[in-house]
Amino acid sequence: MFNIYCDESCHLENDNQKAMVLGAIRIHRDRVKIASDHIKAIKLKHGLSRSAEIKWTKVSPAKYEFYAELIDYFFRDSDMNFRGLVIPNKKNLNHEVFDQTHDEWYYKMYYFMLKPVIAQIDTHIYIDIKDTNGAKKIHKLREYLSRSIYDFSQVNITKAQLIRSEESQILQLVDLIIGAIGYENRDLYGSQAKLRLVELIKRKSGSNLRTKSSLFAEKFNLFVWDPQ
Repeated sequence: MFNIYCDESCHLENDNQKAMVLGAIRIHRDRVKIASDHIKAIKLKHGLSRSAEIKWTKVSPAKYEFYAELIDYFFRDSDMNFRGLVIPNKKNLNHEVFDQTHDEWYYKMYYFMLKPVIAQIDTHIYIDIKDTNGAKKIHKLREYLSRSIYDFSQVNITKAQLIRSEESQILQLVDLIIGAIGYENRDLYGSQAKLRLVELIKRKSGSNLRTKSSLFAEKFNLFVWDPQ
């Protein structure tokens, strides 16, 4: 019985951002509270409240040690595994050729990201709320994912729910990791603190964050999607 916490970065079709990133952390359901409490303890250690939100956009030199400790904790904790998908350049997309809308393509990308981690019975998927169309999207996504793995009774994905990032410590951790992946793939260099976190994740994961991982990589698995 697993929970999967999902987030996305720059998923809109015309947001003038080059790279899009989807990411998910999978954790056994009975370990969620333990991991969440540990993350809250790291917040308190660094002088933050337990309710302070972890966000890539908040990474700064003054908070680098806090965010670095969160990354260290993720890689030490054997209960959590990360799966991510990168679209390096959305300008290369041509939906008309494949007779699809951007939303339909979006569901396909979520399928490619999640398929390797939803083979377990009784999986709950939680996705960060992004816009007012979220409820419709997540219903469609659950349906699409279930049909794609021939789970017509939906016994594999028993729940798909939108939540706010402040409701989940683990979802906040996903935001941090995909933020770093996106920063690398958008060739951004404006923040030394963010660059240091990117390098820390590269070192811990053994990934350059630009190329796909081995199929057998479990702790940190990255898929880079090529439209060709």
